[in-house]
Amino acid sequence: QVRLVESGGGSVQPGGSLRLSCAASGSIFSINDMNWYRQAPGKERELVATVTNIGTTNYADSVKGRFTISRDNAKNTVALQMNSLKPEDTAVYVCNAVISTTRYRQPSDYWGQGTQVTVSS
Repeated sequence: QVRLVESGGGSVQPGGSLRLSCAASGSIFSINDMNWYRQAPGKERELVATVTNIGTTNYADSVKGRFTISRDNAKNTVALQMNSLKPEDTAVYVCNAVISTTRYRQPSDYWGQGTQVTVSS
């Protein structure tokens, strides 16, 4: 069984920073992409940032230049450093990873439970 556990959400004023972390544990053979999604009330889930297993990153236009995704392959963790936060960044942020549990199984999506980020003055 694989678990993704996030930490680091909270409340911050506009212009502030937060760092989210996500740790994958359990029966893991390999991890492909690791991603951060977010979902605000009344809006569809949005892919915020992706980091591949070789470190290639990609970001939503709305967060480019403000957010940085990184991963530690040895620890099976992924982080999202969020700077210059705006009220429109308020959402539940969810960690996602594409994980193979054995050499012979196709990878599957695994999800964390989500962590709330609130940006408000």
